[in-house]
Amino acid sequence: MKIHQQQIQLSQRRRGFHLITAEVLEALPQIREFKAGICQVFIQHTSASLTINENADPTVRKDFEMYFSKAVPENDPDYLHDDEGPDDMPAHLKAALLGSSVTIPIRNGRFALGIWQGIYLCEHRNYGGERSLMITAWGE
Repeated sequence: MKIHQQQIQLSQRRRGFHLITAEVLEALPQIREFKAGICQVFIQHTSASLTINENADPTVRKDFEMYFSKAVPENDPDYLHDDEGPDDMPAHLKAALLGSSVTIPIRNGRFALGIWQGIYLCEHRNYGGERSLMITAWGE
């Protein structure tokens, strides 16, 4: 079994849902070596998250942002944690709901995603800054 690991920095993005599949693949070209394997992508932050979903229609990403903004609103007077502004605690809650990692099977040197699937960076802050990912792939 082989294991490859790479940490990457994603450039700052505005709040929303952003496809990053190509950036992940570019960062770890060793994925092409695996006939069968697994790739885990982990975000090293508590106010952004990762998910896999629709990769073709950009309105899906806009609807995700609309839904999460309604479900976890800013400026809730019950939040105690607002050290970094009104998007601070909502960002943590959204990240907790979506999660900090995704796992993708590798088959014949490629991600075995469905035809309409892609990896999203879910940026929950207005000014989240660069985001660090740890990408680990293992297999044969």
